[in-house]
Amino acid sequence: MKNNTVVKNTYLAVDFGGGSGRVMAGSLFQGKLELEEVYRFPNRQVKLGKHLYWDFPALFAEMMNGLKEAARRGYAVKGIGIDTWGVDFGLIDKNGNLLGNPVCYRDSRTDGTPDKVFRQLDPRDHYRTTGIQVMSINTLFQLYSMKEAGDPQLSVADKLLFMPDLFSYFLTGVADTEYSIASTSELLDARGRCWSVDTARALGLPEHLFGRLVMPGTVRGRLTDEVARETGLGAVDVIAVGSHDTASAVAAVPVTDDTVAFLSSGTWSLLGVELDEPILTEEARLAPFTNEGGVGGRICFLQNITGLWIVQRLMAEWKQRGEEQTYDELIPQAESAVVTACIPVDDACFMNPGNMEAAILGYCREHGLPQPQGKAEMMKCVLQSLALKYKDAVSRLNRLLPAPVSRLNIIGGGSQNRLLNQLTADALGIPVQAGPVEATAIGNILTQAMAKGEVAGLDELRGIVARSFASQLYYPRK
Repeated sequence: MKNNTVVKNTYLAVDFGGGSGRVMAGSLFQGKLELEEVYRFPNRQVKLGKHLYWDFPALFAEMMNGLKEAARRGYAVKGIGIDTWGVDFGLIDKNGNLLGNPVCYRDSRTDGTPDKVFRQLDPRDHYRTTGIQVMSINTLFQLYSMKEAGDPQLSVADKLLFMPDLFSYFLTGVADTEYSIASTSELLDARGRCWSVDTARALGLPEHLFGRLVMPGTVRGRLTDEVARETGLGAVDVIAVGSHDTASAVAAVPVTDDTVAFLSSGTWSLLGVELDEPILTEEARLAPFTNEGGVGGRICFLQNITGLWIVQRLMAEWKQRGEEQTYDELIPQAESAVVTACIPVDDACFMNPGNMEAAILGYCREHGLPQPQGKAEMMKCVLQSLALKYKDAVSRLNRLLPAPVSRLNIIGGGSQNRLLNQLTADALGIPVQAGPVEATAIGNILTQAMAKGEVAGLDELRGIVARSFASQLYYPRK
């Protein structure tokens, strides 16, 4: 991009994932989006005392390094958008100070908390309001566990800011909450797209924590003078995007047909469709599906499924043992492996075990399943288990939609796993379209361009995606 003689508006997407983060630069040129990675950095959870934390100061410093690198490269930066995983948050006091490092959703503090909450709330009424799939990691249960423990942070906190809101706050000094990330909390009214004050009151949660909501495509503020000087970027707007990474990724799905489902494939798999209004029926609750906020005020009606987390942990364990193999080496071996065992990828035993390989072998042994032998069989076992979980999710989804899903569009990093793509097409019996890989950064950047008037709306945004990035089709094998 920087080698072209034409000066183009550049937007920076700061994309934080559970294992790494990066700063991506994007510019529109002749109706297409050009992308370039500017800076990449690691992310990790840190066990400290009783809890598992995100190292927010280190992540903020790495983001600043990425912004400095963008300035060094001479981009004409017109906007910065931030997206992260959902549900986690930080608390700030009335002086604007961060009260503590955000706790990671994989922390054990919420174990058993949903049962306590639903002694006070009717789960059916609660779903008719929030429309969110009950998961113990959700913000609602994190806050209630803090209240139950008498956490002093709650008594002195002035505002709750979700992870992308927290990064934005320390860039701009403006404390607000983006709609799509707030929707992951299980504390929003799904129809009204506003905070569910009744839910907070029923559980005795401090209502003042929940601040002003802003929609994707809203300018949140400008870099503070100090940040503008330190980064070298000057007075750049920070723009609310689909700051839940899923919302940005779904915005970049190139096909808008009502019968095309999406699968945002990464550490988590999020499988569903985009709707104008939420589905809040009892059947949807029991399925279970969730109604999360999307770009353009739309609803991402989806199911949260453990995704490539299990594979990622296996790869890390093998590397730690000095037995590292790349995906390019393992996937061809896994393709030819014959494995009959399937594991329930969402089972609690795979949430955060001390050793993932041992957890899989232990599950197979306890349930009388053939144990995978070697890395290739282990990989095949996990991938075919995921594909069957996707089949189940699509089957449940079809019962809730007026017409069955005719195609699945896999987006995100997981769309590069050709074996998983093919196994999914085989399991579902419908075509699978894979790509774009960088869906989250694409959706982030093009939502910024929409805020600045370079893109007219979601339809034009998706047309740009289709023109700019190739995809691959996988057909079911007979």
